[in-house]
Amino acid sequence: MTTLKLVAVSAGLSVPSSTRLLADRLTQSVRGGLGEQDVDVQVRVVELRELAVPIANNLVTGFPAPALADAIEAVTDADGLIAVTPVFAASYSGLFKSFFDLIEPDALTRKPVLIAATGGTARHSLVLEHALRPLFAHLRALVVPTAVYAASEDWGGTGDALTDTLPQRIERAGGELAGLMTGSVGAGVRTGAQVPAARIA
Repeated sequence: MTTLKLVAVSAGLSVPSSTRLLADRLTQSVRGGLGEQDVDVQVRVVELRELAVPIANNLVTGFPAPALADAIEAVTDADGLIAVTPVFAASYSGLFKSFFDLIEPDALTRKPVLIAATGGTARHSLVLEHALRPLFAHLRALVVPTAVYAASEDWGGTGDALTDTLPQRIERAGGELAGLMTGSVGAGVRTGAQVPAARIA
């Protein structure tokens, strides 16, 4: 059985974090899509909150601490990448951008990437198109067609119960990333998935 490496980068700052929760749900969806194609997957989650000081030091000194260097290597060696950020000032977070600024310009060329974001209101969903997608296009990554934005109301009252539409968006995006990772792009939409148009990029 083929084994692929999947890395999820979460820029959430709180514990627990809706950004990390979305990253975990997307990871589960990709694993399901790969499982349908008889592909095993090794998953790693990079929590940028834990690397905030090393990231700042690297920007000043030009040298990454061992933990940061290991995270960068995991991202650049991955067969597929999930990148999730909270929305700050109508864009990705500074921590998120600072981490990807440390990656060599060609390191993500043609790497399959699923972009996602979280925010307090659906009005910020366009951050996926005016900020995240251009960032990864600049890095020459292969960004899946469906990007996922989760507003507060998408999670329900407790933060645990997903509403009807977010799981469907997660399912579609995860299937698309799994398809790109295996080269079977036609497998991007899982059987029976019906995805509403709302907040799908």
